[in-house]
Amino acid sequence: MMGALTENSVQVIHDAGGNPAFAVIPYSTYLELTYQHRADETIPHDVLSRTIKEDMTPIRAWREHLQLTQAEIAERLGISQSAYAQQETAERPRKATREKIAKVFGIAPALLDF
Repeated sequence: MMGALTENSVQVIHDAGGNPAFAVIPYSTYLELTYQHRADETIPHDVLSRTIKEDMTPIRAWREHLQLTQAEIAERLGISQSAYAQQETAERPRKATREKIAKVFGIAPALLDF
């Protein structure tokens, strides 16, 4: 959760005309605003590359990036490997399915939705 910005935590730099030109904020706030501190909220280059260059679904690209087999994921989901394989090749699996798979991958569900 982002820390509250207070009058004392922000420095405003004015231009020659006295108008606010820049705001200096604490670095931790900057990181929170730009999500640079949250690796779990970003899509690794490897995953994006696999989806574009190798025409993989995001689910398959994430699985391969995490170096997991279909059988391992299926077991964690409590389904057969063939049932999981169908989800992995689906154009757009149901939201509930994406959420379950994301949980197994340890990522936010939104990271499977691109």
